[in-house]
Amino acid sequence: MRKEIYFKAIPFDKKLVTLALESGVDGIIAEDQDVDKIAALGRTTVLSEGELDWIAIKEKKDEETVVQKIKGGQRVVLSRGVEIIPVENILAQCPEVGMEVASAQETRTALGILEKGVQFVVVLPEGASELKEMVKLVKLDLGRIDLVPAQITAIEPIGLGHRVCVDTISILKTGQGMLVGNSSGFTFLVHAETEVNPYVAPRPFRINAGAVHSYTYLPGDKTRYLEELKPGTEVLVVDSQGQAQSVVVGRTKTEVRPMLLIAAKTEQAQGSVVIQNAETIRLVGKDGQPKSVVELNVGDEILCRVDQAGRHFGLRIQEEIREE
Repeated sequence: MRKEIYFKAIPFDKKLVTLALESGVDGIIAEDQDVDKIAALGRTTVLSEGELDWIAIKEKKDEETVVQKIKGGQRVVLSRGVEIIPVENILAQCPEVGMEVASAQETRTALGILEKGVQFVVVLPEGASELKEMVKLVKLDLGRIDLVPAQITAIEPIGLGHRVCVDTISILKTGQGMLVGNSSGFTFLVHAETEVNPYVAPRPFRINAGAVHSYTYLPGDKTRYLEELKPGTEVLVVDSQGQAQSVVVGRTKTEVRPMLLIAAKTEQAQGSVVIQNAETIRLVGKDGQPKSVVELNVGDEILCRVDQAGRHFGLRIQEEIREE
Protein backbone atom coordinates (compact mmCIF):
# COMPACT_ATOMS: atom_id res chain seq x y z
CA MET A 1 0.00 0.00 0.00
CA ARG A 2 1.36 3.42 -0.97
CA LYS A 3 2.29 5.92 1.71
CA GLU A 4 0.27 9.13 1.93
CA ILE A 5 0.91 12.68 3.12
CA TYR A 6 -1.69 15.20 4.26
CA PHE A 7 -1.42 18.84 5.30
CA LYS A 8 -3.30 20.02 8.39
CA ALA A 9 -4.71 23.44 7.45
CA ILE A 10 -5.87 24.35 10.93
CA PRO A 11 -6.20 27.29 11.26
CA PHE A 12 -7.05 27.98 7.62
CA ASP A 13 -4.35 29.88 5.74
CA LYS A 14 -4.88 30.28 2.00
CA LYS A 15 -1.15 30.68 1.26
CA LEU A 16 -0.25 27.49 3.13
CA VAL A 17 -3.09 25.55 1.50
CA THR A 18 -1.92 26.71 -1.93
CA LEU A 19 1.64 25.65 -1.06
CA ALA A 20 0.37 22.23 0.01
CA LEU A 21 -1.58 21.76 -3.21
CA GLU A 22 1.38 22.80 -5.35
CA SER A 23 3.68 20.49 -3.37
CA GLY A 24 1.57 17.45 -4.25
CA VAL A 25 0.07 16.33 -0.95
CA ASP A 26 -2.58 13.62 -1.06
CA GLY A 27 -5.09 15.78 0.75
CA ILE A 28 -5.86 18.61 3.15
CA ILE A 29 -7.32 18.27 6.65
CA ALA A 30 -9.42 21.24 7.76
CA GLU A 31 -12.13 22.40 10.11
CA ASP A 32 -15.68 21.85 8.89
CA GLN A 33 -16.28 25.48 7.97
CA ASP A 34 -13.16 25.56 5.72
CA VAL A 35 -13.70 22.39 3.68
CA ASP A 36 -15.53 24.14 0.82
CA LYS A 37 -12.92 26.94 0.67
CA ILE A 38 -10.15 24.41 0.15
CA ALA A 39 -12.10 22.36 -2.39
CA ALA A 40 -12.45 25.55 -4.46
CA LEU A 41 -8.65 26.01 -4.63
CA GLY A 42 -7.80 22.73 -6.33
CA ARG A 43 -8.90 19.18 -7.06
CA THR A 44 -7.80 17.25 -4.00
CA THR A 45 -9.09 15.17 -1.12
CA VAL A 46 -10.36 17.37 1.71
CA LEU A 47 -11.01 15.74 5.07
CA SER A 48 -12.78 17.26 8.02
CA GLU A 49 -10.73 17.17 11.21
CA GLY A 50 -13.49 15.07 12.78
CA GLU A 51 -13.06 12.27 10.22
CA LEU A 52 -9.85 11.17 11.95
CA ASP A 53 -9.11 10.17 15.53
CA TRP A 54 -6.23 12.17 17.04
CA ILE A 55 -4.62 10.26 19.89
CA ALA A 56 -1.72 11.15 22.17
CA ILE A 57 0.10 8.08 23.50
CA LYS A 58 0.66 8.62 27.21
CA GLU A 59 0.39 5.09 28.58
CA LYS A 60 0.16 1.47 27.49
CA LYS A 61 -3.62 1.40 27.29
CA ASP A 62 -3.48 4.17 24.67
CA GLU A 63 -1.68 1.75 22.33
CA GLU A 64 -4.49 -0.75 22.80
CA THR A 65 -7.07 1.94 22.06
CA VAL A 66 -5.31 2.83 18.80
CA VAL A 67 -5.21 -0.80 17.68
CA GLN A 68 -8.89 -1.31 18.49
CA LYS A 69 -9.93 1.82 16.61
CA ILE A 70 -7.91 0.91 13.51
CA LYS A 71 -9.25 -2.64 13.48
CA GLY A 72 -12.70 -1.10 13.75
CA GLY A 73 -12.13 0.81 10.53
CA GLN A 74 -11.25 4.23 11.95
CA ARG A 75 -8.33 6.37 10.76
CA VAL A 76 -6.02 7.20 13.65
CA VAL A 77 -3.34 9.88 13.80
CA LEU A 78 -0.74 9.74 16.57
CA SER A 79 0.01 13.16 18.03
CA ARG A 80 3.41 14.70 17.43
CA GLY A 81 6.10 13.75 19.93
CA VAL A 82 5.08 10.11 20.39
CA GLU A 83 7.96 7.80 21.40
CA ILE A 84 9.23 5.21 18.92
CA ILE A 85 8.56 2.07 20.99
CA PRO A 86 4.77 2.60 21.23
CA VAL A 87 4.64 3.20 17.48
CA GLU A 88 6.55 -0.03 16.90
CA ASN A 89 4.05 -1.89 19.09
CA ILE A 90 1.13 -0.45 17.11
CA LEU A 91 2.71 -1.07 13.70
CA ALA A 92 3.35 -4.71 14.60
CA GLN A 93 -0.42 -5.12 14.82
CA CYS A 94 -1.86 -2.40 12.56
CA PRO A 95 0.28 -0.82 9.82
CA GLU A 96 -2.48 1.64 8.81
CA VAL A 97 -1.71 4.21 11.51
CA GLY A 98 -0.71 7.84 10.82
CA MET A 99 1.58 10.32 12.61
CA GLU A 100 1.78 14.09 12.95
CA VAL A 101 5.11 15.54 11.76
CA ALA A 102 6.58 19.03 11.47
CA SER A 103 9.93 18.49 9.73
CA ALA A 104 11.66 16.38 7.11
CA GLN A 105 13.62 14.58 9.84
CA GLU A 106 10.45 13.65 11.71
CA THR A 107 9.03 12.38 8.41
CA ARG A 108 12.09 10.18 7.82
CA THR A 109 11.71 8.76 11.31
CA ALA A 110 8.00 8.05 10.85
CA LEU A 111 8.65 6.29 7.53
CA GLY A 112 11.49 4.19 8.92
CA ILE A 113 9.97 2.71 12.09
CA LEU A 114 10.22 -1.10 11.97
CA GLU A 115 11.64 -0.65 8.43
CA LYS A 116 8.12 -0.21 7.04
CA GLY A 117 6.91 2.98 8.68
CA VAL A 118 3.49 4.44 9.27
CA GLN A 119 0.90 4.42 6.50
CA PHE A 120 0.50 8.19 6.35
CA VAL A 121 1.84 11.40 7.86
CA VAL A 122 0.01 14.62 8.67
CA VAL A 123 2.16 17.73 8.29
CA LEU A 124 1.44 20.45 10.83
CA PRO A 125 1.45 24.13 9.73
CA GLU A 126 4.80 24.73 11.46
CA GLY A 127 6.37 22.24 9.04
CA ALA A 128 5.25 24.10 5.90
CA SER A 129 8.76 25.39 5.09
CA GLU A 130 9.94 21.79 4.53
CA LEU A 131 6.74 20.52 2.97
CA LYS A 132 8.13 19.90 -0.52
CA GLU A 133 11.00 17.83 0.91
CA MET A 134 8.53 15.84 3.02
CA VAL A 135 6.33 15.14 -0.03
CA LYS A 136 9.40 13.88 -1.88
CA LEU A 137 10.29 11.56 1.01
CA VAL A 138 6.80 10.10 1.13
CA LYS A 139 5.86 9.98 -2.55
CA LEU A 140 9.10 9.63 -4.50
CA ASP A 141 11.92 8.21 -2.39
CA LEU A 142 11.43 4.44 -2.21
CA GLY A 143 14.68 3.45 -0.53
CA ARG A 144 17.56 1.49 -1.98
CA ILE A 145 17.59 -1.59 -4.20
CA ASP A 146 20.56 -3.92 -4.36
CA LEU A 147 22.19 -3.85 -7.79
CA VAL A 148 25.00 -6.25 -8.67
CA PRO A 149 27.52 -6.43 -11.52
CA ALA A 150 26.63 -9.06 -14.11
CA GLN A 151 28.92 -10.22 -16.90
CA ILE A 152 27.52 -10.15 -20.43
CA THR A 153 27.59 -13.62 -21.98
CA ALA A 154 25.86 -12.99 -25.31
CA ILE A 155 24.74 -10.15 -27.58
CA GLU A 156 22.63 -11.31 -30.52
CA PRO A 157 20.50 -9.46 -33.12
CA ILE A 158 17.18 -11.32 -33.26
CA GLY A 159 15.17 -9.41 -35.87
CA LEU A 160 12.19 -7.10 -35.65
CA GLY A 161 9.88 -6.73 -32.68
CA HIS A 162 7.66 -4.27 -30.86
CA ARG A 163 9.57 -2.14 -28.37
CA VAL A 164 8.13 0.24 -25.78
CA CYS A 165 9.41 3.75 -25.09
CA VAL A 166 8.22 4.88 -21.66
CA ASP A 167 7.81 8.66 -21.57
CA THR A 168 7.57 9.80 -17.96
CA ILE A 169 6.38 13.15 -16.60
CA SER A 170 9.74 13.66 -14.86
CA ILE A 171 13.17 14.85 -15.95
CA LEU A 172 15.60 12.00 -15.23
CA LYS A 173 19.33 12.27 -14.62
CA THR A 174 22.45 10.41 -15.70
CA GLY A 175 22.55 7.06 -13.95
CA GLN A 176 18.78 6.61 -13.77
CA GLY A 177 16.68 4.07 -15.61
CA MET A 178 14.16 1.25 -15.30
CA LEU A 179 14.72 -2.38 -14.33
CA VAL A 180 13.73 -4.52 -17.32
CA GLY A 181 14.16 -8.21 -18.13
CA ASN A 182 12.77 -11.43 -19.53
CA SER A 183 12.40 -12.66 -15.94
CA SER A 184 11.26 -10.83 -12.83
CA GLY A 185 14.16 -12.57 -11.10
CA PHE A 186 16.87 -11.00 -13.27
CA THR A 187 16.44 -7.46 -14.56
CA PHE A 188 18.81 -5.03 -16.29
CA LEU A 189 19.14 -1.32 -15.52
CA VAL A 190 18.08 0.24 -18.84
CA HIS A 191 19.20 3.87 -18.89
CA ALA A 192 17.07 6.92 -19.65
CA GLU A 193 17.80 8.95 -22.80
CA THR A 194 19.70 11.66 -20.89
CA GLU A 195 22.96 11.56 -22.85
CA VAL A 196 24.09 13.68 -25.78
CA ASN A 197 24.71 11.80 -29.03
CA PRO A 198 25.22 12.77 -32.70
CA TYR A 199 21.91 11.36 -33.90
CA VAL A 200 19.10 12.74 -31.74
CA ALA A 201 18.63 15.29 -28.98
CA PRO A 202 18.51 13.96 -25.40
CA ARG A 203 15.03 13.15 -24.13
CA PRO A 204 15.62 12.92 -20.38
CA PHE A 205 11.98 12.06 -19.69
CA ARG A 206 12.22 8.84 -21.76
CA ILE A 207 13.39 5.28 -21.19
CA ASN A 208 13.47 3.18 -24.35
CA ALA A 209 12.82 0.21 -22.14
CA GLY A 210 12.61 -2.90 -24.30
CA ALA A 211 10.32 -5.45 -25.90
CA VAL A 212 6.61 -5.51 -25.12
CA HIS A 213 6.75 -8.80 -23.21
CA SER A 214 9.42 -7.64 -20.75
CA TYR A 215 8.95 -7.29 -17.02
CA THR A 216 9.55 -4.01 -15.25
CA TYR A 217 9.18 -3.05 -11.61
CA LEU A 218 6.52 -0.85 -10.04
CA PRO A 219 6.52 0.61 -6.52
CA GLY A 220 5.38 -1.80 -3.83
CA ASP A 221 7.43 -4.78 -5.09
CA LYS A 222 5.10 -5.31 -8.05
CA THR A 223 5.91 -6.03 -11.69
CA ARG A 224 4.13 -5.36 -14.94
CA TYR A 225 4.74 -6.13 -18.60
CA LEU A 226 5.95 -3.11 -20.56
CA GLU A 227 3.00 -3.47 -22.92
CA GLU A 228 0.63 -2.95 -19.98
CA LEU A 229 1.99 0.44 -18.91
CA LYS A 230 -0.48 3.29 -19.41
CA PRO A 231 -0.60 7.04 -18.74
CA GLY A 232 -0.82 7.51 -14.98
CA THR A 233 0.95 4.25 -14.13
CA GLU A 234 3.67 4.64 -11.50
CA VAL A 235 6.91 2.87 -12.37
CA LEU A 236 10.10 2.32 -10.41
CA VAL A 237 13.13 4.32 -11.52
CA VAL A 238 16.52 3.37 -10.06
CA ASP A 239 19.90 5.08 -10.26
CA SER A 240 23.33 3.48 -10.47
CA GLN A 241 23.61 3.49 -6.65
CA GLY A 242 20.33 1.61 -6.30
CA GLN A 243 18.35 4.60 -5.04
CA ALA A 244 14.75 4.08 -6.11
CA GLN A 245 11.92 6.51 -6.71
CA SER A 246 8.41 6.48 -8.09
CA VAL A 247 7.86 8.14 -11.48
CA VAL A 248 4.58 8.53 -13.36
CA VAL A 249 4.13 7.46 -16.99
CA GLY A 250 2.90 10.23 -19.29
CA ARG A 251 2.55 8.01 -22.35
CA THR A 252 4.02 4.93 -23.96
CA LYS A 253 5.18 4.65 -27.55
CA THR A 254 5.26 1.20 -29.12
CA GLU A 255 6.86 0.68 -32.54
CA VAL A 256 8.47 -2.10 -34.58
CA ARG A 257 12.26 -1.89 -34.44
CA PRO A 258 15.30 -4.20 -34.84
CA MET A 259 15.97 -5.90 -31.52
CA LEU A 260 18.90 -7.35 -29.55
CA LEU A 261 18.94 -10.22 -27.11
CA ILE A 262 21.49 -9.55 -24.36
CA ALA A 263 22.28 -12.26 -21.80
CA ALA A 264 24.29 -11.88 -18.61
CA LYS A 265 25.19 -13.82 -15.49
CA THR A 266 26.38 -13.45 -11.93
CA GLU A 267 27.83 -16.18 -9.72
CA GLN A 268 24.32 -17.02 -8.52
CA ALA A 269 22.02 -16.38 -11.47
CA GLN A 270 21.64 -15.62 -15.15
CA GLY A 271 19.11 -13.77 -17.26
CA SER A 272 18.43 -11.88 -20.46
CA VAL A 273 16.68 -8.86 -21.89
CA VAL A 274 15.39 -7.88 -25.34
CA ILE A 275 15.99 -4.23 -26.23
CA GLN A 276 16.17 -2.10 -29.35
CA ASN A 277 19.34 -2.29 -31.44
CA ALA A 278 20.23 1.42 -31.57
CA GLU A 279 23.07 3.66 -30.41
CA THR A 280 20.74 5.65 -28.13
CA ILE A 281 19.87 2.59 -26.04
CA ARG A 282 22.12 2.22 -23.00
CA LEU A 283 22.65 -0.13 -20.12
CA VAL A 284 24.56 0.96 -17.01
CA GLY A 285 28.09 -0.29 -16.54
CA LYS A 286 29.68 -1.54 -13.32
CA ASP A 287 31.23 1.93 -12.96
CA GLY A 288 27.78 3.53 -12.93
CA GLN A 289 28.14 5.08 -16.39
CA PRO A 290 25.65 4.53 -19.23
CA LYS A 291 27.02 2.53 -22.12
CA SER A 292 25.42 2.21 -25.56
CA VAL A 293 24.39 -1.28 -26.61
CA VAL A 294 26.43 -0.87 -29.82
CA GLU A 295 29.57 -0.48 -27.69
CA LEU A 296 28.92 -3.43 -25.37
CA ASN A 297 30.97 -6.61 -25.68
CA VAL A 298 30.77 -10.09 -24.24
CA GLY A 299 32.65 -9.99 -20.94
CA ASP A 300 31.62 -6.42 -20.05
CA GLU A 301 29.96 -5.96 -16.67
CA ILE A 302 26.64 -4.14 -16.33
CA LEU A 303 24.33 -3.46 -13.36
CA CYS A 304 21.42 -5.81 -12.77
CA ARG A 305 18.99 -6.76 -10.05
CA VAL A 306 18.83 -10.39 -9.02
CA ASP A 307 15.60 -11.35 -7.27
CA GLN A 308 13.43 -14.38 -6.67
CA ALA A 309 11.37 -15.22 -9.75
CA GLY A 310 7.68 -15.97 -9.38
CA ARG A 311 4.89 -13.49 -10.06
CA HIS A 312 1.14 -13.80 -10.57
CA PHE A 313 -0.52 -10.70 -12.04
CA GLY A 314 2.53 -8.75 -10.91
CA LEU A 315 2.43 -9.91 -7.28
CA ARG A 316 5.17 -11.98 -5.65
CA ILE A 317 4.19 -15.61 -5.06
CA GLN A 318 5.91 -18.67 -3.63
CA GLU A 319 5.86 -21.14 -6.49
CA GLU A 320 8.32 -23.23 -8.42
CA ILE A 321 8.79 -21.34 -11.64
CA ARG A 322 11.37 -21.12 -14.41
CA GLU A 323 11.73 -18.18 -16.77
CA GLU A 324 14.29 -17.84 -19.54
